[in-house]
Amino acid sequence: MMNFKNLFTGVTDNTFIQFFRYCFVGGSAFVIDAGSLILFKEAFHMNTNLAAVISFILGLTVNYVLSTCWIFKNSKIKNRLAEFMAFAAIGVIGLLMNVAIIWFFEDFLAPKQLFGSLFPQDKYYIIGKFVSTVIVFLWNFCARKFIIFNKNNA
Repeated sequence: MMNFKNLFTGVTDNTFIQFFRYCFVGGSAFVIDAGSLILFKEAFHMNTNLAAVISFILGLTVNYVLSTCWIFKNSKIKNRLAEFMAFAAIGVIGLLMNVAIIWFFEDFLAPKQLFGSLFPQDKYYIIGKFVSTVIVFLWNFCARKFIIFNKNNA
């Protein structure tokens, strides 16, 4: 039986515990990412893709700091800058997925008014953001866990 305390404290290579922790880290990064996306888009009337890139960078930074402090301790990459670059490269793939999904919702589905009057056409990007979050979250965790931080393949 797993000790509840182990879910939150201590160094671990247990994928379940790391995934559990990554839910909190990813959730925090998502709040920063989605919150700043909506802020930039709604308050500053920024282009959606530009706002998504800036909000992504903010979320990526939060994700890296929390991930390396709390979740992943066994990097295959010993140089911190190289580790961050690999972490960011995986994130950039996620960003491209994110932008593509948001574009699909905003430019392809919104004109078709897929949700009818349930959701305003100019807010479809928000639905796209939530859909992309799930997909990109899974991509980021798996890629980072098994490409950068899996000591078994070092």
